[in-house]
Amino acid sequence: MFAAVVAIATGTHARDTYNFNSDWRIDKQKRTVTLPHAWNEDEAYKVGIKDLSDSVIWYRKTFTLPKNADGKRVFIEFEGARQSAEVIVNGHNVGLHENGVMAFGFDLTPYIKKGKNIIEVRTDNDWHYHEKATGATFQWNNNNFNANYGGLPKNVWLHVTDNVYQTLPLYSNLKTKGVYVYAKDFDIEGHSATICVESEVKNDTDSPVTRRLHVSVDETDGKGNICRFVSDEVTIPAHSTAILKAQSQAYGLHFWSWGYGYLYDVTTSLTQSEEVEVTRYDLQHKGKGDATKGNHTSSLTTQNSELKCSDPVVTRTGFRKTEFKNGMIYLNDRVLMVHGYAQRTSNEWPGVGMSVPAWLSDYSNDLMVKSGGNVVRWMHVAPWKQDVESCDRVGLIQAMPAGDAEKDVEGRRWEQREEVMRDAIIYFRNNPSIIFYECGNQKISAEHMISMKDIRDQYDPNGGRAIGSREMLDRPEAEYGGEMLYVNKSDTKPMWMMEYCRDEALRWYWNSWSYPYHKEGDGPLYRNAPADAYNHNNDEFAAQLVERWYDYWRERPGSGTKVNSGGVKIVFSDTQTHGRSADNYRVSGVVDPMRVPKDAFFAHQVMWDGWVDDLKPRTYIVGHWNYDADFTVPTIYVVSTSDSVVLEQNGRRIAPDEHKHRFMYVFKNVKHTADKLIARGLDKNGSEESSYTLETTGEAASLKLTAIQNPTGWKADGNDVALVQVEVTDKQGRRCPLDNRLVKFSLSGPAEWRGGVAKGKDNHVLCDTLPVECGINRVMLRSLTKAGTVTLTARAKGMADAKITLTTNPVTVEGGLTTYKPSDGLKSVLDRGETPREPSFRQWRRGVQIASAEAGSGNDPRLSYDTFENTSWESRNDLDSAWITYTLAEDTRIDEICMKTKGFRMTTYPIAVYAGNVKVWEGWTPKSLSYIHIPLKNAPKSRTYTIRSVGSSTTKDAFGAVQELDSRNNDKKVKGNYSLKIIEIEFLKEIL
Repeated sequence: MFAAVVAIATGTHARDTYNFNSDWRIDKQKRTVTLPHAWNEDEAYKVGIKDLSDSVIWYRKTFTLPKNADGKRVFIEFEGARQSAEVIVNGHNVGLHENGVMAFGFDLTPYIKKGKNIIEVRTDNDWHYHEKATGATFQWNNNNFNANYGGLPKNVWLHVTDNVYQTLPLYSNLKTKGVYVYAKDFDIEGHSATICVESEVKNDTDSPVTRRLHVSVDETDGKGNICRFVSDEVTIPAHSTAILKAQSQAYGLHFWSWGYGYLYDVTTSLTQSEEVEVTRYDLQHKGKGDATKGNHTSSLTTQNSELKCSDPVVTRTGFRKTEFKNGMIYLNDRVLMVHGYAQRTSNEWPGVGMSVPAWLSDYSNDLMVKSGGNVVRWMHVAPWKQDVESCDRVGLIQAMPAGDAEKDVEGRRWEQREEVMRDAIIYFRNNPSIIFYECGNQKISAEHMISMKDIRDQYDPNGGRAIGSREMLDRPEAEYGGEMLYVNKSDTKPMWMMEYCRDEALRWYWNSWSYPYHKEGDGPLYRNAPADAYNHNNDEFAAQLVERWYDYWRERPGSGTKVNSGGVKIVFSDTQTHGRSADNYRVSGVVDPMRVPKDAFFAHQVMWDGWVDDLKPRTYIVGHWNYDADFTVPTIYVVSTSDSVVLEQNGRRIAPDEHKHRFMYVFKNVKHTADKLIARGLDKNGSEESSYTLETTGEAASLKLTAIQNPTGWKADGNDVALVQVEVTDKQGRRCPLDNRLVKFSLSGPAEWRGGVAKGKDNHVLCDTLPVECGINRVMLRSLTKAGTVTLTARAKGMADAKITLTTNPVTVEGGLTTYKPSDGLKSVLDRGETPREPSFRQWRRGVQIASAEAGSGNDPRLSYDTFENTSWESRNDLDSAWITYTLAEDTRIDEICMKTKGFRMTTYPIAVYAGNVKVWEGWTPKSLSYIHIPLKNAPKSRTYTIRSVGSSTTKDAFGAVQELDSRNNDKKVKGNYSLKIIEIEFLKEIL
């Protein structure tokens, strides 16, 4: 991109960071392993979450530091341990860490010796672990949602530095904050911003030292420098720390965005010369989006002529602009509606738990983006560094919790939550994908919200991140909010829903009339109640997701003055945590545990391929087409963004029986008359804008094996894995969607079988024989530390063996250390391109302001339009006085009334609506999980509108299986009567 910049450093003293994952021995296991590695990994998906083993287990390792480490400082960084980790080096007790979530580190310098060193880590993953100093338990050590993969299931690093060094972002134990990079003064259209860097520098010598901070911002591929700049000179006293700050305007920037993980390497070094000559290439802005390079040189001269740099630290980060206002989320000046997933933080896989290589994190997280997801809300506890950095690369926005369970707490347990939030903010404040900090999975007190905001403002005041909590609907201290299941709206802070649609469906059930003929909803009781919503077939599961998304879609930005900013569906991948179906793990993902998509994945692709209204034309047929000739298919669902859809066989078009929930077209009793079924999406003029085709496949003929592996090559480091996909195909190579036959695998070469998952005994975890489900499955192979050729053979009855050969590449490890990092060479995903410049929606409707209200009875009528969804107006149980009249700020014709009534999920009210004295609507309010809409066709202009009860309400829950984990949060059943109860009301007018 640019010509090489003249050298500015004639001497460099490097900081060395080593991968410390190799050559660990685990107590009671007679082999050496490579971290990350949970000692109970064999139980991942084999047992229910509550049956995961807990114990005290020791991890031990012998290592030797290189000679150039003599006289330097040595730090260890653990990305996390479960639940506690007591670290011992050469027989000396170094320290203890207990929260089971966040990264932590220790200064090993006093304990290190020349030659061989021994490190021991005593881990304890007791489900009921108590903090040693206080006896308090940790709220998030919970056997409903926090899978207990014990020991050291995350990466470990060793850092060797000079005695004057930039600190690590590890506050617990080390009490240090590291480097902080952020941008300000954004010019999105002009591709420029001011880049600011603050670095905490520690002087561990016996004398004061003077240092400057030198900063270089570079492209991650090494092809160009964006800018270079230096800080003022700072004198640091002996054994003290100081913050060195520098900033510069940067041009030609590419801003990080959804599906556009554009990153930069910001290298900070310490300089100690008295003369600093900085040559820097800047880009001079010339017109819209056009930039050319120019030169700018600044010189600070006193005595010496040689510039010496030391302790270079590379921070990989990205720059983006965020705002949270008018009830909406703005990314790079464009409104974004949230659609994504509330994913369990463990993000686990069968046979290995959470301990997967970095490329597999990218593969999984990028699938969220490819499904149309733009936000992942990690649940209850902070994600690990590998997933955070992965989301940076794939362009997936993150909502980052710290640590909690299901409610606010007090005393020491609240202090623990503050400490984890502090540590997480310091550790992750340079990761551009984190845009939300979450303080709790339920409402917290105003005092606790203020405390969390203070932590954010102290450690990340400039990161452009909103901090809030679930259910913070009427807490002005929170910067965003939203309930778990229900829809909220706002014209101030954004409201987005935290984990909607809790339904479940195992991947291998298509529908009730396809093999293996699972009756829709059939399964055991859950908490002594029918559990049909947790035992769906996949057709109905996809249909349910469309219906539930529509609740948010119709309240989207542009639909009024107060809007909803979207929501995240629970969960992305089937998870070992808190399932409610017939299986011992949760099957509510849109992909299965091996990330094989269900039809729901593709339904989301259709509905979510846009920021708000800017949807791409897409159509998808739910299900398969392998029916016998002349079989009549009872129901076919087509998901489409089009204005109309038709099905076609042999040129004959079939109209839908129903179009509902904006995206869903329903076709009833469709006879199979051709081997191709085509869905054609038509625009408002009847022209085709998208299509989707299903084909009837032939008889099963062969097995097909396909490798999914590290894009940089499968590494022989003892932790890297390869996935192998197995499919049953016909003679034309098309997958057979009804085939569930058993496949037996045999493995040869330097790799370890970790297998896959399928319905059956122990979920077939670690078994060498497992079935395909709907014609497909996947298995996992893990490398050994010896490189070589690996061959996997698959056998199934009635067809020839299939083989695939893979190669693992050597990784050099010396003295237990390697410079290889699992994320080396992983590229950013830029598929969606830069943030579009045109608006993401058109304001097509607005709310008409309510000037005042009077009611026939009850409490203050203003509570029905005060914007707080925790308050409501309620009339007396008297039909004559059960009315409320609103006076609007203007005399106008209203097109629609939007209301949320009390008991909305179970109570229906018979009401009449009057514009002035003219009745314009009468009927029953529908049950819903959100707001209801009453269209007023041809209503006259009026300044007053009256809502009047015309009978007794009725009460019966319409969503019985849709429950919050804490039943106290479900809407309370109220006996029907004449009382009219309104939580919030809006009068909406369309904008021509």
